[in-house]
Order: sequence, then structure tokens, then C-alpha cells
Amino acid sequence: MKQYLDLVQTILNEGIEKTDRTGTGTLSIFGYQYRVNLHDGFPLLTTKKVVINSVINELLWFLSGSTNINDGLHSKIWDPWADADGNVGPIYGYQWRKWEQVQAGQTDHRIHHIDQIQTVIDTIKTNPQSRRLIVSAWNVSDLDRMALPPCHLLFQFYVRGDYLDCQLYQRSADVAIGVPFNIASYSLLLSMVAQECNRLPGHFIHTIGDAHIYTDHINGLREQLTRPIQTLPTIRIANKPFDSIVADDIVVDNYHPAPFIRFPISV
Repeated sequence: MKQYLDLVQTILNEGIEKTDRTGTGTLSIFGYQYRVNLHDGFPLLTTKKVVINSVINELLWFLSGSTNINDGLHSKIWDPWADADGNVGPIYGYQWRKWEQVQAGQTDHRIHHIDQIQTVIDTIKTNPQSRRLIVSAWNVSDLDRMALPPCHLLFQFYVRGDYLDCQLYQRSADVAIGVPFNIASYSLLLSMVAQECNRLPGHFIHTIGDAHIYTDHINGLREQLTRPIQTLPTIRIANKPFDSIVADDIVVDNYHPAPFIRFPISV
């Protein structure tokens, strides 16, 4: 996908050296945006293999609202941040589906949970012109309870005729490891929501604050830049209610990537 490779090249050309909390060091730029048209195919990188099953399982795990990696994640990508019991705190999916709202009663305070995903779906169906089709994971009161504060923290949908677009704001982006996952995950989410709302998936717009390359990822990305871009795959999602979709209902066709590149993870 050329848009991703352009981001990589821009950081290599223009990025400034910055220290970071992991101690690894990065090249970084601030404020970058690109747009992907899902009509051109499903944006799964072809210049290296992206493990699509991990993308699917993580997204469905988020959508379940779970806060424990042993609860249907079927992937090890969150292992570095989980405690001994598998807990990661009220991260992405919990905020999407169970944002806590305290309701004060006469004698006690009760917790009410807001399902932001369902609210957005209902609003797209009933008021598609709304400018409030927003889901946020940046719950300030919960940040200290999270194993990792959300990097991809807010997304907004936009109805454009028969099409549904989605823009993601990401405060911090690990370009080698995280961004290929983010592109695929939010494009899949857009496709699922569009299907539920009887729309076609349109544009995925990715807006990034701090876009960075860890110094020990530079050589792998330089190799990736030399590889030819292949035709994008396509995706099929079973025609089922949104919350009934499971991993086996999502199929990626004609994905023929270049070999996997292993990048070390900075925690």
C-alpha cells in the first residue's frame, strides 16, 4: 500500500531523533494524514505479511468489551502488558462498549455503562447526517487503570451517500509494528459497521500525532521499501448481525504478501 510506504519514507527522510519511554530511541514526525479507499481493495500490506488472524481476533476481542487476554483473544500481542492473571484494565474495548458513567441516587451511586459502538450504529441508521458519530477510548478518569493508555484513541464515522467513511485519530503510532495492524483493524471495523448499517465501506482516513520508527526497526523498513507492491486482497464478512460475527465469518481472499519481517517490540 503506497500510502503506508510514503509515511515510512517521510519519517526516514524528515524524522527527528527523539528519546522515548522504552529507552530504544525513535525517528519521529508529528501530524500526518493519509486516506485509503476501500473500493480499491482491503488495505492489508503486501510488502510484508500481516497476520490477519491476529487482527481479526484482536478486533473481535475489543468489540466484546473484555479486559482479560484469556477471554477469547486467541493471540499473544497483548501478553507484554497483561498481569499474571491476564488483566489489562479498562482499555479500548471496555471504553467502546462499557464506558462507565456514575449515576447519583438518593442513597448511593450506581455505575451505568454506555455502549458507544451500539450508539453510533443506531445513530447512523436513524440520523445519518449527524456529526456526532464518534467513539472515544480516551477516558481520562481510567487512564491510570489501563495497562497501556490508548494510542488509537478516537474515531469518527461519516455517511457519504451510500458510503460510510471512518477517520481515526492516533496520538502515537509505532509505524513498523502497530500501524499495519491499525490500518487493517479499522478498515475491518468500518466494513462491519457499514454492512450493519446497509452502507458500503468508503474511505479510511488515518490521522497520526507522533508517528515514529524505533531505531531497531529502520533496517527492516528499508528492506520493505525495496519490495514491489502487490494487488490488494479482498474481504468477505458473513451477512450476520454485527454482534453475532465471529472470526470464521471473516475471510480474506487473494492475499499474497512478501515474507514476514520480524521487528523487536519495545515495551
